[in-house]
Amino acid sequence: MFKTLKTTLIAGAIAVLGLGSAQAEDIKLRIASGHPAANTYVNLMQNFFVPEVTKRVAARTSHKVEFIESYGGATVKVADTLEGVQAGIVDIGGYCFCFEPSNLPLHAFQVMLPFGTMSAQNSVKIARSVYDKVPYLSKVFEDKYNQRLLSLIADNGYNLGTTFEWNNVSELKGKKLAGAGLNLKWLEYAGAVPVQSSLPEAYTSMQTGVYFGWIMFPSGWVNFKLNEVAKNYTEVGFGSITWHGLTMNKNRFNRLPKDVQDIILEVAKEYEARTGTVNDENYPKQLAQLKTLGVNVKSVPNSVRVDWANSLKAWPQQHAADLDKQGLPASQVLKLVLDEAEKLGHKWPVRYEVK
Repeated sequence: MFKTLKTTLIAGAIAVLGLGSAQAEDIKLRIASGHPAANTYVNLMQNFFVPEVTKRVAARTSHKVEFIESYGGATVKVADTLEGVQAGIVDIGGYCFCFEPSNLPLHAFQVMLPFGTMSAQNSVKIARSVYDKVPYLSKVFEDKYNQRLLSLIADNGYNLGTTFEWNNVSELKGKKLAGAGLNLKWLEYAGAVPVQSSLPEAYTSMQTGVYFGWIMFPSGWVNFKLNEVAKNYTEVGFGSITWHGLTMNKNRFNRLPKDVQDIILEVAKEYEARTGTVNDENYPKQLAQLKTLGVNVKSVPNSVRVDWANSLKAWPQQHAADLDKQGLPASQVLKLVLDEAEKLGHKWPVRYEVK
């Protein structure tokens, strides 16, 4: 009787003092990326994810969220964002898995199958389907890196921008060309000299002759003013790649009120889809803009695409086998990508075989 009365009095005191789980909180969240807001996905972090979470939390809960934003490497560099989120230096980070070849060797799986869909919307749909069917891809963030994967992020279609004009794959032999992570293999198999780089370095590197081209989507060429130093942009059609992500420190996420967690996940899902739609909407506009800026924009004939794809034909199977030996479900993932892309109507210039 006394124990029951004591429990009742304590519960009443908590309710009166507002100490229960429904207590209003002022929540500060640090969000960052090593890339600047000129990148489409960072622009969407700044102009969609942050304001939508802020607005919905204010409208639908008793809490208030304030974001402390840091882009362009001010808090975390492009290759340090995973570790920054893991350590709690930032709460939410947007970054390319391409800069984590040791930590996330399988997460660049669409890069392992070049000449995929050029639709960013289809790319992110394919990636989401694969993530849903292979739990490891999401769980590794929680199990090893103390963070939760909130969103996948698509880029618009990858092509090749250069300081020189070219028409055939043979003309790229011996040329120093830049990429990031595994897409360097596309260059290597074509006979070019691959150079690891990042977008913030691209302008100066091409200006000074560190390298003479970049595997890059048109938004990168426009937003980073690469047209000023490289006047040729060739539509090769390597594909739209979903290999960026938005993640949140797991401890910080778990401390949030449930209604705030739900809103973050809700907005993150919409943000993921927008990385596809916005990139697809912008792609033709950016190509047109490059032309007005004096860039020689052209598309290679399909024969060049087939020639390049043939040079890479054996690589997906070889790379998958290497990752399989590390205990990763690489062959399973690549076979799913091939199938999911074909379900959406994609036709590979060369149909890769993965056992």
